[in-house]
Amino acid sequence: MSTSKQLIYRSFILVGNSLTLIGCVGLMLGLLGLIPIEFFAMGISSGMRTMGSVAITGCLLSAIGYGVADYLDN
Repeated sequence: MSTSKQLIYRSFILVGNSLTLIGCVGLMLGLLGLIPIEFFAMGISSGMRTMGSVAITGCLLSAIGYGVADYLDN
């Protein structure tokens, strides 16, 4: 396996895990009232939905990265 492929799927995993962590921490802080969640509101989407979208995007990127890693290892 080439190092460029490893770099790509490891980048997906790293970015995905980071976004998931940021989104989950943001949701928890917003639910606890430690940060104003309205700050993240964009257009007609509430701040809670925006932070949830960040977490879900991170989960999807991680899944892609781990899936590619499994596919290339077989």
